[in-house]
Amino acid sequence: MMEHMTRREAIALAGAAPAFLKSGLAAPSDRINVGFIGVGGMGTSRLMGFLKHEDVNAAAVCDLDSTHIDKAVDYVRKQRNKTPKTYNDYRKLLADKSVDAVCIATPDHWHALPAIQACAAGKDVFVEKPLSYSIGEGRAMVKAARAHQRVTQMGNHIHNDLHNYRRVVELIRAGAIGTISRVEVWRTSETKGIGKPADATPPSTLDYDFWLGPAPKRAYNPNRSHYNFRYFWDYSGGMFIDFWCHITDVVYWALDLQAPKFIAATGYRELADDNAETPNYLEVQYEFPNGLHMMWNLNPQGPPALENWQIGAAFQGSEGTLITNYSDHKIFRKGKEVTDFKRPDPTIPNSPGHIREFADSVKSRKLTTCDVEYAHRLNKGGLLGNIALRTGRRVQWDDAKEQIVGDKAAQKMVTRLYRKPWKLA
Repeated sequence: MMEHMTRREAIALAGAAPAFLKSGLAAPSDRINVGFIGVGGMGTSRLMGFLKHEDVNAAAVCDLDSTHIDKAVDYVRKQRNKTPKTYNDYRKLLADKSVDAVCIATPDHWHALPAIQACAAGKDVFVEKPLSYSIGEGRAMVKAARAHQRVTQMGNHIHNDLHNYRRVVELIRAGAIGTISRVEVWRTSETKGIGKPADATPPSTLDYDFWLGPAPKRAYNPNRSHYNFRYFWDYSGGMFIDFWCHITDVVYWALDLQAPKFIAATGYRELADDNAETPNYLEVQYEFPNGLHMMWNLNPQGPPALENWQIGAAFQGSEGTLITNYSDHKIFRKGKEVTDFKRPDPTIPNSPGHIREFADSVKSRKLTTCDVEYAHRLNKGGLLGNIALRTGRRVQWDDAKEQIVGDKAAQKMVTRLYRKPWKLA
């Protein structure tokens, strides 16, 4: 279950966490009672995904918008002819001893606290990507999962729901394109703004102050909550951070990347017809300790000659180039596509599926392939890119200390100050 790790990492991780974790199952049978925290857009998708598995019960749903709760309850009733418990405060759901595990699909700024507190409450945790809003939160999530021996999985479903990344990792590790010196990663960005609605009174169905939580106090604006939250710095990091884990996963996995040492970024938002803050043009340069250089590019068009690839990664090697997206990959040598290359024997078993793997691990108590440790290692690269962008400076990262070197302003962004009374436990 740790096939994305090197043997060295697996041994190190085994020293930090047992191969078999403490059980938290409260159900008298082999069924898993899951509580769903956040049942809006992605939360509804995850609810549907979990209920495809007969051994999973939707024991409870929780949201700060009552319309989301109503829709989720209606869906569970239609699928299972049962009515889940409902909560508007995730802490009350965590106190429910019948709940074995939680699925957290809230906005990014609300990932850490429910996950940490769920671990302390003896619940296993499936949490959406990106793992955390900040690097400090991610480290606290790892610490909590290890301290309480919980099964965790970040919702980076491309990792397991499709087999393509496994074949790419095998090719790269087998030396199909030689020694890798550079990687280009990209995602096409939005071309239309989200509008400029005026600030308003929050709808009666939404507990807006609770929704803000640890984020700064702001006047309610229709664009700041629900789907569009990702375009505001208070809650997320734009389309860049939204897709970082999905595509950069294959790069970290194939090359066994740790953290970058130097990060520089430039970007801007071209769309003037909205009140969003995050860029739709962005370039981030990463230099890793092993000498690898990686460039992330976000723009509406995509790379030259690859405009029809909305998202992708290109590995540049000494003997060719491999490009991949979620479902397909190609190898080029001297500018021409090669189709008759020899594939290595498969070494990475295919996954039963992202949610299925989590459910199986809840029962077996084995670590998942997108466990919180790997998720944090992957996620902080994207977070460092946004720190470099927002400071406007090239930053140096000390991964052993998880600190930015010689830049106090940038270091403050590693873990932000929470709005009272919320605290990062």
